[in-house]
Amino acid sequence: MPDRSDQNRTEPATPKRREEARKKGQLAQSREVSSVLVLLSALGAFFFSGVHIFHGLSDLMRGVFQNIATITLQQGSMSVLLLEIFYQIFIILIPLMLAVAVAGIAANLFQVGFLFTLDPLTPKLSKLNPLSGIKRLLSLRSLAELAKSLLKVVFVGGVAFMMVKSELGNIPSLMLTDVSETLSFFAAVSFRIGFYTCLTLIVLAALDYAFQRWQYEKSLRMTKQEVKDELKQREGDPAVKARIRSVQREMARRRMMESVPTADVVITNPTKLAIALKYDPEKMMAPKVTAKGAGFIAERIKTLAKENGVPLFEHKPLAQTLFKLVEIGGTIPANLYQAVAEILAYVYGLKKEAFPR
Repeated sequence: MPDRSDQNRTEPATPKRREEARKKGQLAQSREVSSVLVLLSALGAFFFSGVHIFHGLSDLMRGVFQNIATITLQQGSMSVLLLEIFYQIFIILIPLMLAVAVAGIAANLFQVGFLFTLDPLTPKLSKLNPLSGIKRLLSLRSLAELAKSLLKVVFVGGVAFMMVKSELGNIPSLMLTDVSETLSFFAAVSFRIGFYTCLTLIVLAALDYAFQRWQYEKSLRMTKQEVKDELKQREGDPAVKARIRSVQREMARRRMMESVPTADVVITNPTKLAIALKYDPEKMMAPKVTAKGAGFIAERIKTLAKENGVPLFEHKPLAQTLFKLVEIGGTIPANLYQAVAEILAYVYGLKKEAFPR
């Protein structure tokens, strides 16, 4: 098993490891980013539609209290009344709920993109291990979450305190105003508190997202051995690949040797090279090299040719040129047509003499 200690995990994660982590739902995601976007969207919804929401709820409550004396307290009528009230509240709060829902979805898409996986919900016995739970409680992530929570309480509480403190001098004068002005004052103060709180949370969210990215990249780091093992899995074991190539070469050599008995002529070097040629005027535009080899392979080609009555023709320059320029199964180049045609004519002449009609 590869060593997964932090000291040996020095290599950046490979694309394959990142894809596997993504499929498991292991991503760099900050809850603070989602929180601040939801809070900003709610604040924006209140700013643009707060008056509509206020008047809608006011009209609903006024209508309920004005008609409360006419309501018969029966089980069926009460259920209908409550459903109607909830429906009206839902209609009034639709702008706020839509803004919050869109912000929550956008926050997740911004951080991780579109992803659907059930892996984080799969029950795992390892999560029930007390020792693992204690390690998680004492881990760097837990300490960072604790520090982040305390920092957020201090910053947000400090901003709210300063905003309220700056408005304390205006509160006594509210006793001389009517209800609408009092509500407007508290709405304005609440909006300013929410706005400056959001500005503070944006800074905290940016810092938290950077920390989450750093921690995520650190958790994905790999050891050198893991990178090597993954490379072997992707490209194959070198020993296995070498064995496959050896088998493929042997099969190609066997097929090549099987084509020698059907060749028209074998051109030799005379001792080092052997090239088998075949020409079928009805199927081929030019003669083709069906087999070639040097050294031991050349000797084997010549032996097979002799055993099957294929003529051998010694032509050192032509043999060297064909061996260098033409692959097995390829046709000869145009500049060699005349030389090969003379050899084939000679061979065909020998066959006619040996087998006269």
